[in-house]
Amino acid sequence: VTCVEVVEAYVERIKEVNPLINAVVKDSEQPPLTAGDLLLADMVPAAPRVVSGALALTPPSVHPTGMPNTSGLVNRRNVIATSDATVVSRLKQAGAIPLGVTNCSELCMWYESSNRVYGRTNNPYDLQRIVGGSSGGEGGVLAAACSVIGVGSDIGGSIRMPAFFNGVFGHKPTTGVVPNDGQFPNARGVRTSYLCTGPMCRYAEDLEPVLRVMAGPGVNKLKLNEKVSLEKIKFHCMDHDGGSVFVSPVDKEILEAQKKVVEHLESDLGVQVQRVAIHKMKYSFQIWSAMMSSKDSDGQEAQLFTDLLGDHGKPVWPLWELMKWLVGMSSHTLPAIALGLTEKLMKLNPGGNAKLVSMGKSLREEMEALLGPDGVLLYPSHPTIAPRHHSPICMPFNFAYTAIFNVLGLPVTQCPLGLSSEGLPLGIQLVAASYNDHLTLAVARYLEKAFGGWVLPGKV
Repeated sequence: VTCVEVVEAYVERIKEVNPLINAVVKDSEQPPLTAGDLLLADMVPAAPRVVSGALALTPPSVHPTGMPNTSGLVNRRNVIATSDATVVSRLKQAGAIPLGVTNCSELCMWYESSNRVYGRTNNPYDLQRIVGGSSGGEGGVLAAACSVIGVGSDIGGSIRMPAFFNGVFGHKPTTGVVPNDGQFPNARGVRTSYLCTGPMCRYAEDLEPVLRVMAGPGVNKLKLNEKVSLEKIKFHCMDHDGGSVFVSPVDKEILEAQKKVVEHLESDLGVQVQRVAIHKMKYSFQIWSAMMSSKDSDGQEAQLFTDLLGDHGKPVWPLWELMKWLVGMSSHTLPAIALGLTEKLMKLNPGGNAKLVSMGKSLREEMEALLGPDGVLLYPSHPTIAPRHHSPICMPFNFAYTAIFNVLGLPVTQCPLGLSSEGLPLGIQLVAASYNDHLTLAVARYLEKAFGGWVLPGKV
């Protein structure tokens, strides 16, 4: 097949599926290639899964030129990107063909992709379930076979939760390797150390080549050229966070899937998977929250979420917005309003926050020492399988299972593990020490062969 035929096939697939899942908020209305490019593309045979000629979608926070850059904020509904984000530019230079932008949560800070601009995105495995967030539309279109590769951003699990809920692969790189330039909202202050941009793919083997392109010169910090011997990896396993009162217990089917991974590694590779219990993980949500609101080394404070909601306009008062929301008059979503209120409360306990920041730094050292140059940790992606719409508001802190690794700066690959008894995706997080992304990517490729990887929705 030619590149043109592949692009046309995916464009038709988007038209077929998007009315159901509402994941693509803006597609390329013009032909994705110029006439000259089309002639060149017709001369180049291309499988759908190659970086040269690959297909990419991006969430509205990571914008391509000429596409909306709203981040789900009503104030920005008419904002159009005038330049490419750095990762988009690099992918296009490598031959990627942007097909459009996908839906996200308001200002990319919630784990259900729903906002007042584009509405709600539905999970292709069950339309009554969420796709996750903030890069939820991205996870949905990949799962529904509307694209092959995509771009996500992740400051609390925004790549990994959508990848988990939609049964695809996602990789949060080691912090500081892939540039975040050109996003809205972008990180400021200490949060620049936590925000990561990374690839989301249907197939594990595509993660590494896409990561190489996205990282550019930064890829030299990684060890992607090193050959990985799976038998020499020191595997560690942790079934849950230790019982935090802020998050749900881990679902039995998720635990069972993780147990099967452990058993397969031990029987097939002859390794011994060491069970660990890291006490500080019980405070994952508190640590993440404190570190997200802390000052950087220069004393600069993190930008307030309420300032972002105002987007250089009038200040947003969360309590007033809540009152307006109750009578249907607010232009913001309830999760965004709740986050604004939580942000205010966090500032009331500076002493407690300082202790949590110290605990986070100590946990980072503990994790780096545990994993070392050859370790991989198996950890649940989320306490539950894809929840029903609106239900995350009842357990708003379940994202702590992914968020903790942002403030620790560790690379994490989300790997699908088949479907649950209800036909919903299962999965697992693979975690390594800083700059050891090659280890988690190698294990993801291995587990894809062992457990089947992505499953087409409706196939079973």
